[in-house]
Amino acid sequence: MPAWRPAFLIHGDDHGRVGERRARLKEMAEAESGSGGVETFEGDGSTPEAIGLALNAMTFAVGRRFLIVDGVERWKDADVKTHLQATLADMPPETTVAFFAREDGRAKAPAALAAAVKAAGGSVAAEVMLKGKELPRWAIGEARRLGIDMDPEAARALIDAVGERQQRLLRELEKLALEHGPGVKLGVDEIEAVAAPSAEQQVWGFVDALVARNQGRAVRSYLELRAQGESVGRLIPLMARRVREIETISARLEAGESPAQVKAAVRMPPWMADRRIREAKSTDLEALRTAVITLADLETSSRGLSELSDDTATLRAILTIAA
Repeated sequence: MPAWRPAFLIHGDDHGRVGERRARLKEMAEAESGSGGVETFEGDGSTPEAIGLALNAMTFAVGRRFLIVDGVERWKDADVKTHLQATLADMPPETTVAFFAREDGRAKAPAALAAAVKAAGGSVAAEVMLKGKELPRWAIGEARRLGIDMDPEAARALIDAVGERQQRLLRELEKLALEHGPGVKLGVDEIEAVAAPSAEQQVWGFVDALVARNQGRAVRSYLELRAQGESVGRLIPLMARRVREIETISARLEAGESPAQVKAAVRMPPWMADRRIREAKSTDLEALRTAVITLADLETSSRGLSELSDDTATLRAILTIAA
């Protein structure tokens, strides 16, 4: 059994992590004392006065008593000092109270509560979200802890695919560790293959085939996506955006810019810019310009300005672009 402290304060703007710690503590408390030994306070029932009264109330529970208190980010220092500070300084035996604050902007756990928890011999822990620029280094460190060797570009690819929530990133890293085993070195391709949903991978595979002018694969991918219920209205903008990105890069390269200058100028992650540059080098600028015009016409016709069905118009555009 764990050695329980009399009090805990878990606070911070990483709400997912705060929630996880609350769930874990509640699970451990119920394992020790049963559900009857755990009391929860939230909403209007969560005030310094209510918690002070609850701690001082007589209880017939057997074993350690646990109080889990949410919403303390709404509390005021003065209320903590008036109603709770003295009680925390003289905690009832075999009692643990855990305070949880999901902080945001000015909503913060009161400093008086942190001081009272520490004075009672308790623990105060902050769960703070990292800034975007700090996430790649954090992700690489967490990957290393799980036995994965991941370079900075792969870390950025993971963040781009999954988002900046640390708990979501950690879950994806754990999936990678289970799939590939310890000691593996992962690059951008391996990260993308796992981090994005399979349906999304199929969409990008279709766009990849279109840009590579692989006519047969592009048509097959398009028909498979449509059979699965993918909408034409979603696919056309994805096609157009990719082709326009590569056309812009191709024009810059043909104008004499170096790949490094192109990477500095375009607004996309470095690993993505490297891929787009490779795609631009593998085709020709005039074909890309024709593709841009073809897709612009397709976007117009998809708004009900053509007698052709959306599928017919889109398949004709695919055949033209990938010819």
